Order: sequence, then structure tokens, then C-alpha cells
Amino acid sequence: MVTGAGRGFGRAIAAALVAAGADVVGIARSGPELAAVREELGPAFTPVTADAADEALARDVIRAHRPGLLVLNAGATPHLAPLPEQTWETFSRNWHVDTRHVFGWTGAALRAPLAPGSTVVAMSSGAALGGSPLTGGYAAAKAAVRHLRAYAADESERAGLGIRFTALLPQLTPTGGVGAAGVTGYAARQGLDRDAFVDRLRPVLTPEQVADAVLELALHPDRAPEYRVAATGMSAVA
Repeated sequence: MVTGAGRGFGRAIAAALVAAGADVVGIARSGPELAAVREELGPAFTPVTADAADEALARDVIRAHRPGLLVLNAGATPHLAPLPEQTWETFSRNWHVDTRHVFGWTGAALRAPLAPGSTVVAMSSGAALGGSPLTGGYAAAKAAVRHLRAYAADESERAGLGIRFTALLPQLTPTGGVGAAGVTGYAARQGLDRDAFVDRLRPVLTPEQVADAVLELALHPDRAPEYRVAATGMSAVA
């Protein structure tokens, strides 16, 4: 099961899972985007058009499908502006989508509960470690995702549920919707054209590499709980 499956990382993750032989339930707000994914991936992909931040949806869909792998990838594109130009509404945008949806689905996974041996992968960001001064509360929202992962892992262990909770922290990349906006904003902030800024990021992380990282976590239960993901590979977060 993949949230935010209509495009970007989520679409690539769904495609990689279907290619590996899995049946995938993909959730996103955009029906047309999900329909395009269904057309591409075929009957192994089941689209669900809904708001991933809806806690009732998380409860109902988990009960109906009982996923062995849950990938929490949905998120909002942050409002790009320096702090003096942010309002609380723009600053907190990612708290209401990225963090809220991880909170809701994580709680639902624990309460259901998912079967022993199931894996939950929460998508954080490299910004959770280094900050991101142009994206309001994005970095803090993604840092909260890491804390939620750790809290859930502790609750799973205390209750003997056997559910793994993991997180990935992808580096900034122009190949995703959020990253593309960030690259444009930071290039302008540094007085560079977009291509020159992207050259500084090379090699560029692709959605397919993020999908490979998800498969790596799903297939190897002995992996560390959190990994940075770059074009050069995965590295465990201390």
C-alpha cells in the first residue's frame, strides 16, 4: 500500500512493487493521475482516490486490505518563501499533510494491528537533518516523521506486535515535485540559474532509486531503521 501514489516517488514505488510481483493499493487525491498509473501498471494496481490525511480512511483501508508493506509517501509541496514572508498557514502546510498523514496511518497500523513481520516505511527528508530555510515548516514536519517512526517502533516492541517501522530521508532532487520546487527556489536565492544549481547536486537522485531503497527495506528486515538516500546509495542515519 502506497500513499501519494499518483506521481513522483509514490508512482515509482508502486511501479517497482508491481514489477516485483506485489499487488499494490495506491492512494492519492488525483483520480486522473491514479487512472494513468492503473493504465500503466495494470490490474495489480488498485487505485483509491482519497485524502491520505483522513484518519478514518487509514483505519478503513488497512482493515480492508491488511497490507504487508505500507509506504507513507504522501505530502504537500511547501510554500517557498523566507521566514519573514511566511504566514502560519503557509509555514504549517506540511504539518497538516506530511506529518498528519504519517501520524494517522501509523496509529491505524498499530491499532489494527498489521500482521507480525509487516513493514511501515515513512518518507522523511534530508531536510530533517540539515534544515530548509525557504520551505517554512517542511524540515520540522519531516523531522516529526522521524520521531513518529521511533515512537511507533517502540510501541510495536512493547506490545510484541512484530511490526517494523522504518524511514527514508531522500536528498534534494529536481526529479520530484517537492524537490523541483525547492531547486528552483534555492537556485534563485543563490543567484544561480536552475541548471547551474542542479549541476551542484549531481549525481541526481531519481524516483527509481528511492523505489529501490523501499524494496531494500522491505526485503531485508535486518536493515537499520533509518537511511539517507542519495544517487550514490543508502547510508544509515546514526
